[in-house]
Amino acid sequence: MLRRNEHVRKALRVSEELIIALPKGRILKEALPILARVGIEPEPAFADENSRALKFATNLPHVSLVRVRSFDVATFVAFGAAQLGVAGNDVLMEFDFSEIYAPVDLGIGRCRLSVAEPAAQAAGDDPRAWSHVRVATKYPNVARRHFAARGVQAECVKLNGAMELAPALGLSSRIVDLVSTGRTLVENGLVEVEQIAEVSSRLIVNRAAFKTRAAEIVPWVERFRAAVSDAAN
Repeated sequence: MLRRNEHVRKALRVSEELIIALPKGRILKEALPILARVGIEPEPAFADENSRALKFATNLPHVSLVRVRSFDVATFVAFGAAQLGVAGNDVLMEFDFSEIYAPVDLGIGRCRLSVAEPAAQAAGDDPRAWSHVRVATKYPNVARRHFAARGVQAECVKLNGAMELAPALGLSSRIVDLVSTGRTLVENGLVEVEQIAEVSSRLIVNRAAFKTRAAEIVPWVERFRAAVSDAAN
């Protein structure tokens, strides 16, 4: 009986833990100052890029961080494995999870989701005349919706990286991908011909947790909102 009660207590402690999912890479570096402003400091191992750990403690006993791929942040939060997260609205648009609430634009990870094609092709091309396109992209759902809204039939080739190679190797004539400075496009002979959306990273919340743990989570949302506001002033 004592052993069973201990298992119950451990389960309760896990259920009370607040887990925040963060994306690896550039956005993570931009998110860390915001975490500091809301009072969250990761354990030292979090800064070790060679660490294979995925879950980390913080200075707050009941707050932990998980570091996952940017596309996986939304899945962790939507299914309740994490209660809060940081995800770009490109990811949110692609998955369109009804279980996710995105109350705060953090103003980080700014870029754009665009259509690009070879510069030589673009010289005589008019996107308004398209009736059918074949694009390589990590965002097939967003791409299909975008082109369908214009009456354009889209054939999407799903790739997880190296999108810029697709036109050169004949996989597709165009790509739909994130663009920041545009340098990668230029180096691969591509140019932007159409912008689909402006992108930035948002604080996201699991809707069920937002309701059932409102007394805990709502103040965190307000802290993040205040941190963003303070940084802008």
